[in-house]
Formats: sequence, C-alpha cells, structure tokens
Amino acid sequence: MPFIESDIYQQLYPEGLPDFSEALYKRSIPFTKTNYEKILGLANGYYNSKFSALSEFVKIPMGEYWVGEKGHAFNPYHVTKTLGFEICRHEVTNRDFEQFVNSTGYITLAERRKDAFVWREGTDTSEWIQDPTANWRYPNGGSQGGIADKMDHPVTCISFQDAQIYCMWAKVRLPTVDEWEIASRGGSEYRKYFFGESNTNISEYANIGQGVTHPAADLNEGYSTTSPLGSFKPNPIGLYDVYGNVWEFCSDVPASMKSMENIATTRGGSWWCYKDACGFSNSIDIGQVQKEASFSNNGFRVVR
Repeated sequence: MPFIESDIYQQLYPEGLPDFSEALYKRSIPFTKTNYEKILGLANGYYNSKFSALSEFVKIPMGEYWVGEKGHAFNPYHVTKTLGFEICRHEVTNRDFEQFVNSTGYITLAERRKDAFVWREGTDTSEWIQDPTANWRYPNGGSQGGIADKMDHPVTCISFQDAQIYCMWAKVRLPTVDEWEIASRGGSEYRKYFFGESNTNISEYANIGQGVTHPAADLNEGYSTTSPLGSFKPNPIGLYDVYGNVWEFCSDVPASMKSMENIATTRGGSWWCYKDACGFSNSIDIGQVQKEASFSNNGFRVVR
C-alpha cells in the first residue's frame, strides 16, 4: 500500500498534498517479471531499514523499580512496575530516519512548516532562532551543511509527532518516562547518575556543552553539536548517550506536569546542556517541549 493511502497519511494530510501525491503513488510497482529486481530491491531496503536500527536491544526485566527523587517537583520518589521491555542501545540516527523517509515518503513538520529551531553562536549573544532552512536533513540550517557526513549521528529537528510516526512504521514505541529512567540507570546503585553521586566525570559518558553558561565546543571531544553513536562510554547495561547528545522523547506525561498544555516529555539533556548550567543530563530530571516543536537538540530512542 502506498503511504498516501494509509491511515497515517490521512490523519496527517486530510486535505492532501497534490504535488507530493504522484510521487507517492509511483512507489507502487506492478508485480511483473520485468519489475522483479526492482521490487526485490525495495523489499530488501524496507526490511533492512527496519532491522538495522533496531538490531541492538537490551532487555529490562519485569519487576518493581524505585524512580524519582524525594521532594522533586516533577519526579517525586515512587515505585513503578514493568512487565519487561527492550530498549535500543543507541538513539535513532540520521541513517535510520532516512531509510524511513525513503520507504514512506514522509515529510516532517519542520519541512512543511519551516519552523525548526537552531542554536546560533553570536559575538555578543547566542540564542535559539527559527531557521526556515533547518530540518532533519540540515539540522543546523542550510548554511551549516547537511548530514552526508553525519549519518551515524542522532536525527534531530524532528517533532514528537514525527518520532511517533517513525515508531508506528518500525513497529516500536517511545519509552515512558519511568521506563527511560530505569534503563538509563542500568541497574546502578547510584540514583542521579549511573556512574556516581556527582557529575564530575560526566564528560566521559556524555556529549554536553562546555561553556560557562551554555555551550562552547569541548576541544577535547571535538563536537560542538551532536556526536556519532558510540563516541562515549555506555552505562552499565550498554546503552550509549543516555545523558547528553540529544534530548530523548518519552511517550507519556507524569501527573505532576499535566497542567502544562500540549507538551511532550524529554529526558537526558543534550549537547547544549552544560553540566552546571542545564542540570538535566541525569536520570532524575524531566524536560518538556511543545509536541509540534522541532529543535536541533531533540531526538529519540525506541523500545519494544
């Protein structure tokens, strides 16, 4: 079935996209001997795309887990139960997302609205700005180059909605805020950071900013924005980049944040967060962003 005939497409584009429709319909190829190799190639690409990103999962066993922190405004200390789940070792990459787009013809919100936010370093001030040229293919804006040499970096400039559509296609889902926390800690005896009680050594495990307030590139690591998967040490169960690199979308909103309208929760901090200025690169704090917003430091990890 072409993507344009799917329920997902009808929900996203109820009025249709005339200029886009013909290209999507052309993805349906009559099954003939002449077209056999083309069909086989598309089929191989489809299945390889689904399994390349999802081949490395870590099992989180069924049980009860203590999460949160006593006195925390949004994540108070509480027990949560899980029937068990598997979480991907890595964040979803540009390569993974490109395979999804090539398979479906999907167009992200930032591509349609031209409203993605990117970070701009200035002489006197630095700030987040909306750049109409920014999207997942050009996550820092068209003037900053694309992703040709960053296929193993996490995909960014995608919205919560975009992440959900990817998950529907790949037959996976986003983690809940509690699942993310359980997995990020990786069975460690420590609460806030899986590697200890303080963030002194966080640069060994996380791509974060190194500025006085917000980021300046870490000259030792060489990354001013995102970094390739596996560039830093993993947590005790082999998950990479649970802190830093990109904020990771979660599927639910805790009761303590229900009064905030139209938000998606995010966890883990990002390359933009300095360890003493943006204290979200840990297993306790919960971030939030508007569901339809696309930022160059937001991405996601999947579970099943």
